[in-house]
Amino acid sequence: DLVQFVVGYGAVGSSLVTSGVDKVIFVGSPAVGVIVARTAAANLTPVVLELGGKDPFIVCDDADIQNIVQTACRGVWQNMGQNCAGPERFFIYEKVYDEFCNGVVKIVSGMKTGSSLGDVYVDCGAISMGPKQLEAYQRLVDDAVAKGAKLLSGGYIPTGNDPLTSGSFYPPTVLADVPENALIAQEEIFGPIMCIFKVKGNSDAEAIRLANNCDFALSSCVFSGDASRASRVAKQIHAGMSATNDLEGCTYMSQSLPFGGYKKSGYDRFAGPEGLRGLCLTRSVCEDRISFITNSIPPPMHYPSTGVGPKFAQGLIHMFYNTSIIGNIKGMAMLAMYSMGGAPPKKKDQ
Repeated sequence: DLVQFVVGYGAVGSSLVTSGVDKVIFVGSPAVGVIVARTAAANLTPVVLELGGKDPFIVCDDADIQNIVQTACRGVWQNMGQNCAGPERFFIYEKVYDEFCNGVVKIVSGMKTGSSLGDVYVDCGAISMGPKQLEAYQRLVDDAVAKGAKLLSGGYIPTGNDPLTSGSFYPPTVLADVPENALIAQEEIFGPIMCIFKVKGNSDAEAIRLANNCDFALSSCVFSGDASRASRVAKQIHAGMSATNDLEGCTYMSQSLPFGGYKKSGYDRFAGPEGLRGLCLTRSVCEDRISFITNSIPPPMHYPSTGVGPKFAQGLIHMFYNTSIIGNIKGMAMLAMYSMGGAPPKKKDQ
């Protein structure tokens, strides 16, 4: 009985969130995440939100493109892109841009889409959320093309005699030269579409700017022939997780690491020591280490006041918290003086 499953739709979720549980961890869309947080707030129930993302995949001009294209394709088309942490925006430096695009298109041209229940091996299966999701993909693709993006592969809903019309299939799609103002540059895809952006001037600063120009900030990855360069770029990406020369999913595979993002990707963390600690009641307790040595209020601060208490307290503050040695010594001197009876004159009785 350690783990129990409750299955249902919105009403069941609402009942769970308002049931008085100690904490809620929600994985889903930003729109539903807002509802969960608002509902939980009524009972002051703490919430962890992991709300998906648009992870950047940065390829520097010194990267090994032939090896990276397979990694890029795996990142997009594994689970048909239906991953919370998966690359959606590919920022490729100008020097290696054509090589990357050509390599990806070559791979996609040989990929098979269809039901995985047959006798033929397929690379891309069905979309889990049905026809409405296909329409959402098409809206993003059409908008990008209308704004100047190039459609290199796929980008259509199967119709007519296409065998894929018998299910919820969307062919692996590649968009190149995607403009920053395209909807697909900001809205989560959660599907089998690779969006490629050109990093002009082979500039790390420009790649970082492009990657951070997004409301999501879940995970990220950077590829470079220089590991230290990849690390420098990764540290400047807005993301809760980063990987260098590997898919960002490797951070999820390591369960000792905290998982989560910020911005529209949510807040707080699960997994790792941070996630486990977040499921505990953290308390602070002070006890006497030596039983016969106990704390007591020093005489200068006894009631009724003699007027010396505030000065004595100032001395304590200087001794413990002053940032200079001279200030610490000053505090000790104040303690000595006011402990020996030095006191400001009493106020007159009112």
